Amino acid sequence: MTAPTITEAPPLPPGTRPVRGYELLAHLTRTGWLDVYDAWSGERDCRCVIKTVRPDRRGEERLGERLLREGRWLREFTHPHLVRAYDVFDSPEPLVVLETLSGETLSHLVHRLRHRPAAADVALLGIQLCSAVHYLHGRGLLHLDLKPSNVVVDRGHAKVLDLSVARPPGLAPAGLGTCCYLAPEQARGGRLTAAADVWGIGITLYEVACGDVPFACGGSVDEPGTGAEADEGGGGPDDWYPQAEESAPSIRSRRRLPTALADAVDGCLLADPSARPTVEELATALEETLHGPHRVPRG
Repeated sequence: MTAPTITEAPPLPPGTRPVRGYELLAHLTRTGWLDVYDAWSGERDCRCVIKTVRPDRRGEERLGERLLREGRWLREFTHPHLVRAYDVFDSPEPLVVLETLSGETLSHLVHRLRHRPAAADVALLGIQLCSAVHYLHGRGLLHLDLKPSNVVVDRGHAKVLDLSVARPPGLAPAGLGTCCYLAPEQARGGRLTAAADVWGIGITLYEVACGDVPFACGGSVDEPGTGAEADEGGGGPDDWYPQAEESAPSIRSRRRLPTALADAVDGCLLADPSARPTVEELATALEETLHGPHRVPRG
């Protein structure tokens, strides 16, 4: 029996006012379940970003609930390395208004640069990611989808995006996250801890430093799988996650880096979650690659 075909609806046109006080200027991107728009806020007299469920998927109540959950978190949270939400609307359709970020995603930056970033820049990025993740963990959440396309950098200042997969520590389905970036325990499914986000920081730094992920991943590098779309796990009968079966090659096999930095990244990508550094230990190790053994404030 053939599954029913879902007809893909076009994005909303410029000039649409999805809720009072906001006007769409342009469609920015489309994921498997979201549309993202450049928009104008009349109240703030500035541009903003609007995320809403795609018109052809609005009948799926769980997607709207996920978007609203993310928006409420980002509206409540205040951290210099997390994107901010301005408004959350549940009608006429679920919608989240976010700040407009200048700069570019790490995924774009990595492929645009002619030369790999300096070791100091990689370490500083890692410190900032540790800061954001430390804050999320303090509020009882794991991010679970850390990757270059979810980090925007502007003049050395990083901001983490997208809490659509975030959840408290505990049991999770197999394949939750993005194929090429999820930790081995995310790939297999089971109990997730803060160590899964340490893996996410490490694999992000690995790609930034070397230009590619450490595994020959069979999925899309930038796009989430069904786990990130439906919050139900992306593991299917044909899915294969190399990180669940193979050890990550040392970053030293791809690039010469200071010993402390290479050790820090390799430590993040250990298969055993209990063997990875804590977020605090990782931040300290990265700080030492910049400033030596003396503790310094993180910014």
